[in-house]
Amino acid sequence: HGAACGKAIALSHRERASCALLLSHQTPERYFMTPSSSSRLRWRMAIVAALCCSAMAHAQSQRGSGYSVLPYTQQGYVGLNIGASDFSNRCGPSLFDCDNPDAAFHIYTGGLFNQWLGIELGYLHTGNADRAGGRTKAEGVNVSLLARAPIGPVNVFAKAGTTYARTVVSADALSGVPSGRVRAWAPSIGVGAGYDFGSNSSVVLEWNRSNYKFAGVGREAVKTTSLGYVYRF
Repeated sequence: HGAACGKAIALSHRERASCALLLSHQTPERYFMTPSSSSRLRWRMAIVAALCCSAMAHAQSQRGSGYSVLPYTQQGYVGLNIGASDFSNRCGPSLFDCDNPDAAFHIYTGGLFNQWLGIELGYLHTGNADRAGGRTKAEGVNVSLLARAPIGPVNVFAKAGTTYARTVVSADALSGVPSGRVRAWAPSIGVGAGYDFGSNSSVVLEWNRSNYKFAGVGREAVKTTSLGYVYRF
């Protein structure tokens, strides 16, 4: 995948490192992928990462112009968050596992309308949770409005939006937990804080909650806490 980064324009050492991080095979997918889902998720990861990498390359040529991938915005950025999810779904009798995933991730791009308001678009995956004698997961494409308050090198922010998500539940029949797949919109909220180091880089700590729709039970909350790296154009 790395060839996508060097295409058409030379990137700085820091930008190459950022792009390599997004395209690396050492992404958290390896911690929670099953053989049947591995190929599909890897393709989605590759497509989103290639788009972000292409945006970095284009931004290099537009340095100082306030470039953003998203229309009608400026001061664009791309980011990768890695963390852990907490499912609220029931698991059935105590003899069944009721674990949360080891890893979750969110890859995204965003831009600002002004100093305080912006928008983000990204792909997220909660990871696979071993529950009710099977596995539970949620993934989807999220769009969120962003409100932020910069205070020197620190900024605090809040998000509200929606995710077009797919949830998958497989469960042992004795658990009493319904199995199935559902595609539906899921409302989401989030809060966090970032710290700028250098002219283009930030680290962020973020908490999110999404109310996904699961087969047979309706909406259940999934909370995610993550740490991320943001590259600003």
